[in-house]
Amino acid sequence: MGPEHVAYGMRASYGMPYVTPDLVVAWERGTVSPTSPELTALAGVLWCSPGELIGRPRTLREHRITRGLAPDDVARTLGLEILAYLRMEENNDWRGTERQAAALAELLELDLPDFVTVTGREPRLAEHLRSAVTTRWQAYVRPITKLVPLDRRLLEDALQELHRQYQGQMVATLSWGGSGGDNGASASGQDFLDRIVDHFWTNVQEITG
Repeated sequence: MGPEHVAYGMRASYGMPYVTPDLVVAWERGTVSPTSPELTALAGVLWCSPGELIGRPRTLREHRITRGLAPDDVARTLGLEILAYLRMEENNDWRGTERQAAALAELLELDLPDFVTVTGREPRLAEHLRSAVTTRWQAYVRPITKLVPLDRRLLEDALQELHRQYQGQMVATLSWGGSGGDNGASASGQDFLDRIVDHFWTNVQEITG
């Protein structure tokens, strides 16, 4: 199906007269994201589920759609007003309590990395992890525990390994055999810090087996 066929199907079958081939192309390229009704209509035209169009879900809305749940079902289960929940989805800004966060994780079957991302904790986690590898990692066990529900010993092991990896990489880059000198170390270190959360989850996974 070409973009014009998809657009026609959404206009004719789902009452969306504003959908044009250019809009469909924008969705395909990822420059514009379809709304929930648009995504549902698009899936109908393409004879698939909305979840199949998303790929790997990242946002609260995408996880809900992937599970085939309606917003009001999620809001009711969590004990939230529907408008309050929809605002969280729209702004990708989780505002629920710890109890509601636990219920959300169970309802959407979130693994720990997705739970941290969906509940908006990832930026703070990244900030703490960067400080942990560049200074004393022991000082950041407690604040990270508040963000990530992990066993304390497991978290300590993961942070210690993360610190060792970062410091080892910096030393290796600055060594006699390294290339680029200080500039090379800076670029290498910044790349590690940019992907610090991914490195952290990899360590956790390796420790837990």
